[in-house]
Amino acid sequence: MINNRKAFIVGLRSYNISNKERIFLKKYKPWGVILFSRNIKSINQSKNLTDDIKKIFNDKKYPILIDQEGGRVNRLNKIISFDNLTSEYFGNLYEKDKKKVNVIYKLFVDKTSYLLKLIGANINTLPVLDLKVKGSSNVIGDRSFSKNKTTVSKMGDLCIKFFHENSIGTVIKHIPGHGLAKVDSHNFTPIVKKSLKYLEKNDFYPFKNKQSYLAMTGHVIYEKLDKQNTVTHSKKAIQYIRNKIGFRNIIISDDLSMKSLKEDMKLNTLKAFKAGCNIALHCNGNLNEMTIVANNSPLINSFIIKKTSQFYKILS
Repeated sequence: MINNRKAFIVGLRSYNISNKERIFLKKYKPWGVILFSRNIKSINQSKNLTDDIKKIFNDKKYPILIDQEGGRVNRLNKIISFDNLTSEYFGNLYEKDKKKVNVIYKLFVDKTSYLLKLIGANINTLPVLDLKVKGSSNVIGDRSFSKNKTTVSKMGDLCIKFFHENSIGTVIKHIPGHGLAKVDSHNFTPIVKKSLKYLEKNDFYPFKNKQSYLAMTGHVIYEKLDKQNTVTHSKKAIQYIRNKIGFRNIIISDDLSMKSLKEDMKLNTLKAFKAGCNIALHCNGNLNEMTIVANNSPLINSFIIKKTSQFYKILS
């Protein structure tokens, strides 16, 4: 049963579940678990790990997330190299030959999905729908499909469609846009001062009308939405995402342990929920921090249960 889970996602420390982590998972019942390179040594080892997680919850469809974008964001780097297959590569291909990109990008998604299924993951945290902006932090860079908002939007649609056809969920990120950030939100708080009119026409545009079951916030302050808070902690920004951008499904916070957020872990967690995030994400595998997140996360509500059930329907 999914309805006794709590509204947070955590990472694990290594290639196997430690005894302490096993006790934690059984006690707190997170909505999902996210994998990183530190969890993936080989296909067999990874499959054993994800099988073990799913057994704890007695759920073959239990949400197992991974950041497998291609290019430099490759959690399968001990298994395969995707160095040249960046989102920017596929965005350039789209702009040159729309028919050709359909074939080649589908092949890329099919093969990525095949590998994800082999290791037991069922949600890929992509597409990155942030625009590539000259002079911005390179944290996005070639992870973006393009500086052209239409290219980003169309490639995002293809990405979601192809992964869904492969029974893999997607997470659009970093809603409502991280492209203008001049600093890396892993380390600093980006502040964007552009007008709402500009943002609606440009950075926010690719996030509209997306069929993804999940979205991830950006830890970015948009001064015209909220002068004080990053999107993750801003009720105004989350309401804007709901009402103006029109995203109706599950909103996950970006990693609460990132330095862009200035509060302690308890307050980072509470503020994310108060702002309107549905699920809190914590990635680094620090058990003390995970416990704080768990203790300050509510049980999943009827909205999350309904949307999770819809997501489960695409899983084969």
